[in-house]
Amino acid sequence: MAHKLSKVTLAVLSATTLSLTASVHAQETQQKQNEDVEVIEVSGIRASLASAMNEKRFKNNLVEVIEAEDIGKLPDQNLAEVLENITGIQITREAGVGTGVQIRGTDANRTEINGVSTVGSGAGRSGIDFEDVSAAIIAGLEVTKSPDAKTIEGSVGGTINLKTIRPLQLNEQLAAFRVQGENSSLTTDSNFQPRISGTFGDNWDTDHGTIGVVISGSYAQQDVTAFRPRADRDNLIASDSGVASAQSFDFLPIQFFVQDYDNFEYETKNLVGTIEWAPNDNTKLFFDAIINDQERLQESSRVQASGVSALNDISVPDEFETINFGSLGGTNLGSIQAALRGVIPVNLENDDDDPNLRFSSDTNSRVTKSEIFRLGGEWQGEKWSVFAEVASTTSDTTTPSFNTTLNFINPNAPLDAGGANDNYVPFAYDLTGGALTFGIAEGAEYAPTVEQLLDPNNVVLRDVNIGRDTTENFEDAFRVDFTYFVDTMITSVDFGYRYNKSGSKREDIGTSVGLRTMEDSPRGSLFSDLLVAGPDNFNDADGRELYVSDFLLIDPEQVASDPDAVLATLQAAMEAHGSTRSLSAPTASSSGFFDIEEETHALYAQANFEYEMFRGNFGVRYLQTDVTSVGNSITVDDEGNELVSRVTNTGDYDFILPRFNLVADVTDDVVLRFGAGKDIRRPNFNDLSTSVTFSTSPNPNVAIGNPNLTPEEVISYDLAAEWYFAEASVLSVGIFHKTRKDLFVDQIVSAFEDPTTGYRYLTDPCEGGGIFNPIADINVFGPELGTGVCVGTETKINDSGETTQKGIEFAVQYDLSGFESELGWASGFGVLANYTIQEFDGGEAENTATSRAANVFAATTGSDEEVSAVQGLLNLSENAYNITLYYEKFGLSARMRYTWREAYRTDDFGSTSSFPWGFPAVQADRGQLNASVTYDVNENLNIGVEAVNITESEVEQYCVNEGALLCFQGLTDRRITLGANYRF
Repeated sequence: MAHKLSKVTLAVLSATTLSLTASVHAQETQQKQNEDVEVIEVSGIRASLASAMNEKRFKNNLVEVIEAEDIGKLPDQNLAEVLENITGIQITREAGVGTGVQIRGTDANRTEINGVSTVGSGAGRSGIDFEDVSAAIIAGLEVTKSPDAKTIEGSVGGTINLKTIRPLQLNEQLAAFRVQGENSSLTTDSNFQPRISGTFGDNWDTDHGTIGVVISGSYAQQDVTAFRPRADRDNLIASDSGVASAQSFDFLPIQFFVQDYDNFEYETKNLVGTIEWAPNDNTKLFFDAIINDQERLQESSRVQASGVSALNDISVPDEFETINFGSLGGTNLGSIQAALRGVIPVNLENDDDDPNLRFSSDTNSRVTKSEIFRLGGEWQGEKWSVFAEVASTTSDTTTPSFNTTLNFINPNAPLDAGGANDNYVPFAYDLTGGALTFGIAEGAEYAPTVEQLLDPNNVVLRDVNIGRDTTENFEDAFRVDFTYFVDTMITSVDFGYRYNKSGSKREDIGTSVGLRTMEDSPRGSLFSDLLVAGPDNFNDADGRELYVSDFLLIDPEQVASDPDAVLATLQAAMEAHGSTRSLSAPTASSSGFFDIEEETHALYAQANFEYEMFRGNFGVRYLQTDVTSVGNSITVDDEGNELVSRVTNTGDYDFILPRFNLVADVTDDVVLRFGAGKDIRRPNFNDLSTSVTFSTSPNPNVAIGNPNLTPEEVISYDLAAEWYFAEASVLSVGIFHKTRKDLFVDQIVSAFEDPTTGYRYLTDPCEGGGIFNPIADINVFGPELGTGVCVGTETKINDSGETTQKGIEFAVQYDLSGFESELGWASGFGVLANYTIQEFDGGEAENTATSRAANVFAATTGSDEEVSAVQGLLNLSENAYNITLYYEKFGLSARMRYTWREAYRTDDFGSTSSFPWGFPAVQADRGQLNASVTYDVNENLNIGVEAVNITESEVEQYCVNEGALLCFQGLTDRRITLGANYRF
């Protein structure tokens, strides 16, 4: 049957005030609607879906589109979560907030605003952080999965283009205002955090042409909280070890416990201004300014049961569980028993200061200012069109941090005989039911009371780490695009040139003081004005009974408001105590500096064609890049003085990137698409740098750059079919295949640990792997107190093997509005659903078990052979889907979306170690339910409520394999937002 567009669809195409075409050079064949169409004013979910569907339908390449249902009303508050609506896209979250986006299983994507490159707050290549841009200022977005020759290089999965409102496309004055408040279920602050946004836009006919202006602004505060318990069981008590805790079977003892409370407070300010001037029908000039200010304050606390491993030889669990490790790298790893429930007792004969209790306060901030300025124009002639643009994008970030750790000195127990500033506390643990719980063993010998835990005299200062790191990123670009129109099968020819200069500069600024003796550590009574009780609601997420609810912290509020005063108070306490150490202000680290710049020249040519039912384009893009990297070379003279010299390295590369897109309008209802093309992905700036940043902790690997990294190359193929089977409805299926060469993978080299003592080498060179960290706390990795220990290294390398990604995407959009006479009120329902199945093959770069893990695997397999596995692609879920059910009628709009993604490997482990056991952790399957309801009180006023993570779905991470060994949980909050929109 012939497909007829509904009135809603036609109205959206002809009259919507949110037409989002970025510029004349992107219009092309979409200007062929010559029929007279009745103009109908439409808005809401149904209109936005119809508009997005039809914009996608008439594209000559594979593009996914989402448009706002009204000003400032994208389907989600967070842009990452908006993108999660699109087929083939999954997201990663931090404390429940969407931060990372994977398109077809990869993070290697580009983010643009109005077609202009954005830069992020770190040293990555994906562009601006999604939490830095309020969805309220974005009118729509599109994701290009199959690029054409015009598309700027740099994406493996897809290019995300965020669009703002264009003033000359308004057909009436626009004025809208929105007020909301958001509440988090787990935060200790029960108040609603404000969100305010507004937009004004209009255009005017003058004697000098038409002038249009749009100004959009938003201000938002957000308070999100997540609880993150962790348990380490990565050692071995062999049945024949002869120690007191040995059983008739081998088992994994408890090594470490963490009770992590993460709280993030966001303050986001966004401003968008656009001026457009059309002096005549053929010419348009424009200027865009986009300014984003983000301050993200972290006020997190951490309770650690440290030194637990020192009691492995005598601590006998009350209950065990069977851990089946499954297979890895073709090796069946077998199974083993693991500690599940029990008490870690105090035993003075075995150890006089372990296990011990520590309280940390992490007060970190990220202060980022991003600016995008875009100036350009376009001219349309009878045979020619020209588009030119100059753009500047910057992102300046400072990351102030003031992190402190206190040791609890149990007054019921004697001090450490060696003078250390910790002593022992008995712990109880219960990992049954899939909950990683631990706490103080109440009733056990030496157990402290609540009053003792909250007594300032019973804590001492252990660590003070202060940072002021800065990152400056930029990209300046110029482009010019020409189109020549032809009255043949080749409808037009596009060609153009783009120049851009990009760079990243980092200064590592910090100071660190570690106190390890009672002689140097002042008691809390000397700085009691800084101490507050830590959060006591760690059981709010899952109702756990066993946790540490009473402890002291250095007040994060005081640290955030006046860090200099806090530093002075701690210094005064140390002087009053008679400490031999002192605190100092942060200073620059020579080893952490880098300044990298790139210059790229790109040329492209593209032919656009249309013949009978076929349309599309074919072309080629050529680029040439020069790289200049500046860093420091650090040596030590005979007297031990550090000698710093500036070193500059240069390099260059070029690529030819052919691209082809073919669309067949088989019938009025069926569209077939084929795309093929080549692209590259440049390495992150910090992965190129040879700079090294050391941590005071012995647990994190030291990141070492690799200046020999080359860009990844990807060849992509797409085949898709779309059936527009009813009004505002579509069913589509797509197949994609990507071949990747020189994939970036992490090469992890772990520091050797003695399988019996757990000790590492304490001098340079580090035999058995790793690098010597001169400032890291030895802690449990040596027989004595002090600093300086071998730690692991982490370096990005190019995988020497070829890899492939392939998958199938299904999507359906169906609307019942055409059945109003038959269904009445029920015709307001509609549904969207998509499903993606994908897989990854190939690669040769392997991860290898740590020395402790190898010791365990030797026991479970009966073999001393090295256990290793190809790393593969991180953050890839083989199966993912989401389903959205919506209802819109009688002024009521309601939407409910359930999103699910299958387990995937990740290096975002909730720990101080990126790869536990030597392999990326596995984040388990997870689903999340979001919903929103709004009501039009009248034609101007709309009120509503939104809920994110209604079921408070938790995150589970496993070491080695999914379901093998639960080692980390993320208990996230439910967020409720109430608000109102007024359109003048």
